[in-house]
Amino acid sequence: MRKFKGPAGSVTRLVVESQSLKANLLGDPTTRAVDVYIPAGANGRGLPFLVDLVGITSSGLSHTNWVGFGENVPERLDRLIGEQRMPPVVVAFPDCFTRLGGNQYVNSAAMGPWEDFLVYEMLPAIETRFGCGGAGRRGVFGKSSGGYGAITHAMRHADIWSAAACHSGDMGFELCYLPDMPAVLRAMERVDNSIERWWTEFETAKKPPDNAFKVMNALAMAASYDPDPSQFLGMRLPVTFDTCEVIDDRWANWQRHDPVIAVDRYADNLRRLKALYIDCGKSDQFNLLYGARRLVKRLETLSIAHRYEEFSDNHSGVDYRMDESLPFLVQAISR
Repeated sequence: MRKFKGPAGSVTRLVVESQSLKANLLGDPTTRAVDVYIPAGANGRGLPFLVDLVGITSSGLSHTNWVGFGENVPERLDRLIGEQRMPPVVVAFPDCFTRLGGNQYVNSAAMGPWEDFLVYEMLPAIETRFGCGGAGRRGVFGKSSGGYGAITHAMRHADIWSAAACHSGDMGFELCYLPDMPAVLRAMERVDNSIERWWTEFETAKKPPDNAFKVMNALAMAASYDPDPSQFLGMRLPVTFDTCEVIDDRWANWQRHDPVIAVDRYADNLRRLKALYIDCGKSDQFNLLYGARRLVKRLETLSIAHRYEEFSDNHSGVDYRMDESLPFLVQAISR
């Protein structure tokens, strides 16, 4: 439902044929669709460039779909630009959905080299086609798993991204992932602790069971942070099946990906950013608020410039927070 009655931008769907994703363990398609928003009255040339990374179980293409009782992201962009709350910007919405339900946007021996796809294949394809972005004029944003992807890319690729916004991103892993492990193990016990059997039943079910998300999410995270190509779809849990005790070497692999821990390693990269935005709902049901506070505490200690906000809401239906983050990012990369 369009709330803004002014000029509307356009959305063009491109296809990027990935070499990086070929022979990925999951058998996911290597031809990936990317929707690209161009503001009204522009062709993209000379404009700054943002990339939208979505949460687990979704695709960037979902953000350009019709939305009841609200705005999709292109409509939101039309309004923010039309009301002169931010300069015109090109925004890409890549489809990074996988067999395991989504993406953390990092390279993985199980999921595939998604980090490489975004940075070295998708990004130049869009910039070449539309003449947008370029050094100092690129930003990345996302929510949940997409927020995790945004902050992780900002840490690892400050030479590529100059601004990032992390909405309710995965961090503080022992708080957001380990609490789900008992439920995951109870589901595994029903199938004789066979990840392959559980996943096969999940994929072939006419309707996934109501409690499937926790298991699916845990397995997708395992394939992202601690892949083992010798296992079914590269998935193995970081805890013992019988006593739910953390397996130290596996959990250490997870923790290396935790932004709260990684921030010290990439402090110099983060100092190079033109803008870093972080927020989280005070009632976030995945305990991400505490991870966000931990990250921000480290940013302050390390004297890394950032903008942090907590808001009165939970993890769901918070796209309206883009009204705060997107103008902040675009103004920074338009200079």
